[in-house]
Amino acid sequence: MQLQQLTTFISTVEQALQVAPDEVRRLFHGRGRSWEGLEQITCDWLQGQLVVSLFKEVDEDFLTALRETLITFTQSAIWNERQGRCILLQHRYESGAPAEVIFGELESRPVVVENGLKYQLHLGSNQNAGLFFDMRLGREWVQNNVKHANVLNLFAYTCGFSVAAIAGGADQVVNLDMAGSSLSKGRENHKLNGHNIQQVKFMAHDIFKSWGKIKKNGPYDMVIIDPPSFQKGSFALTKDYKKILRRLPDLLTPNGKVMACVNSPAVGSEFIVDSMQEEAPDIRFVERLENPPEFADIDTEASLKVMLFERNA
Repeated sequence: MQLQQLTTFISTVEQALQVAPDEVRRLFHGRGRSWEGLEQITCDWLQGQLVVSLFKEVDEDFLTALRETLITFTQSAIWNERQGRCILLQHRYESGAPAEVIFGELESRPVVVENGLKYQLHLGSNQNAGLFFDMRLGREWVQNNVKHANVLNLFAYTCGFSVAAIAGGADQVVNLDMAGSSLSKGRENHKLNGHNIQQVKFMAHDIFKSWGKIKKNGPYDMVIIDPPSFQKGSFALTKDYKKILRRLPDLLTPNGKVMACVNSPAVGSEFIVDSMQEEAPDIRFVERLENPPEFADIDTEASLKVMLFERNA
């Protein structure tokens, strides 16, 4: 991280905020490596709150200058025009990802909007806020392709895909995640949007021990697979992903769709395509979804990979 690049950082944030819609948005994505010397910093706009995240420890001079730069930013015209209220600095490289309020008073449970849908975030106490912003176009695609569908949402987390699916007219969504607390937040996200909870199932189970229960609620017109890259004791991507893919023929309808995602920079898109061909050859690759432009990466294979498949009838 280079101290002299902070001017570039804050000017880019300012320009992005000037054109950002009145929704949650990433304003600066240093991790895409488009800005030399700023590879370990990101900045997100949460409709009045600015969250700046550091992914690598920096020296005290950089940290002091960053804090001063952010405080100065609160005097800018665009900050006041967009009704900025708070700046949170999160240290993602430290255990527990501690955060400090740089300016204002933190609203730790804000409700934000993405593509017209509401989601409640949880700031300041967790590494992740409750919604992965780089999956914005993935949720939009689901919303546009699930009319009257029965959807299986694996590794559901806080049910962002589920919210998008019900909003798009899905008949039912089955959410599965080991963390019951995350599913509880997903239930609240549905309630925020006025959805009929009777159309949504929440299953706090280990996926690899629950195939019978999963199959019972099928067959599915769409299966969404968006696992963590690694979850100690429960999921290792390159080892366990294929175990899921080989189950798909028993879960999908004749023309069923699959969204298979990988967010590890070490695993490329070919892994998903080749693994699907190997484990479920009647499910053909259709296309890779583009990522949101604000998440541009100099190496597309290192960024989020959202791969779409369809079963041959």
